[in-house]
Amino acid sequence: MNATLHSLHAKGWNYLAGTEKVPDPGRKAPGPLADAVDTVLGIAGWAGTAAGVAGVLITGIMMAVSMKRGEGSEHLSRLGMVLGGCILVATAGPIITFVFAEQEG
Repeated sequence: MNATLHSLHAKGWNYLAGTEKVPDPGRKAPGPLADAVDTVLGIAGWAGTAAGVAGVLITGIMMAVSMKRGEGSEHLSRLGMVLGGCILVATAGPIITFVFAEQEG
């Protein structure tokens, strides 16, 4: 085990020093896999958007019912969480694209 740790440590220093190049497996997935992943991500994005709209509608209905009963508006925090989730769903794709974009230059 000690020899394995020493080998990993030496390999890491070689990568950091630039004497060895880090292996690059490539950025492209095989065609059928990429199509399947795109389909799944599209369905997940659609479901997230539908869930966000449903959450806003349900929270609005609960706020209206509680106001009609004369209860306080305790649903604003729930509305904030629903809107935060909507923002997260809407910005997930652009954030990942930005993080994993190929660097030019």
